[in-house]
Amino acid sequence: MQRSKITRNLLAIYAIGVLLVLYMPLFATTLASISEHRYFSFPFSAFSTRWYEKMVDSLTVAELIKTSLTVAAMVTIITVVVGFFAALAFARYDWKGRKLFQKIIILPIFFPQTVLGLALLIWFTFLGITPSWKTAVVAHAIWITPITTLIMAIQAYSLDPSLEEAASDLGASRRMILWRISLPLMLPSMISAALFAFLMSWGNFALSMYTDGADVTMPEWLYAKMVGGYSPLIPAMGTFSVIAAGITTLLFFFAVKFMKPKEKIYE
Repeated sequence: MQRSKITRNLLAIYAIGVLLVLYMPLFATTLASISEHRYFSFPFSAFSTRWYEKMVDSLTVAELIKTSLTVAAMVTIITVVVGFFAALAFARYDWKGRKLFQKIIILPIFFPQTVLGLALLIWFTFLGITPSWKTAVVAHAIWITPITTLIMAIQAYSLDPSLEEAASDLGASRRMILWRISLPLMLPSMISAALFAFLMSWGNFALSMYTDGADVTMPEWLYAKMVGGYSPLIPAMGTFSVIAAGITTLLFFFAVKFMKPKEKIYE
């Protein structure tokens, strides 16, 4: 009994230590963003929200957010659509070359992002394509599509094929089976994949650095300001990004919870 109590206490201390390691940097960033002084120091002599006011009033920040949101939104749409059909091919149907496809589709995950970004930059230059946010979308999609495919393939493996067979026996076309059976059943995994895709694209630095040309995303701007001209506007932007990511995660969580397929799709 005594050993059990000691074990629980040690596990509690360990859990608290892990949480501190994970979240203390975020807490320190938040404190730095509300400091009156230019450089972080503790304890504070004064608190201020002027860095958030500057962030809201800055046209540069607005352009950064617009570019980052555009890239992340486009990548999310592309990777979820491509990943949906790739997941069905990956997990649901038996066809010649399926095993090779399963191996090839996940290869980009294992490429170092800097190497992949440099390779894509060389390729775009060879083709005469000027790098911009559009080429960054292509780069992000190449790296993220395998991830969304695997996320949706997990649920595709668990689908009951008898549902599609029953619909086919009742005269439903392939398009109707896809729209009325497969798509609703895959919807929770599609939402989860979309969340992963959006957040991974939003915070991606390595691929954007090589492929977005004159367009600048938020991670690039934060890095550039850190190495040449720090101001508390940087932790303010970082805190904003964390809060925005948290809100996005909650929205997707509730979307998954309330958009699960209803029983009527089986009728």
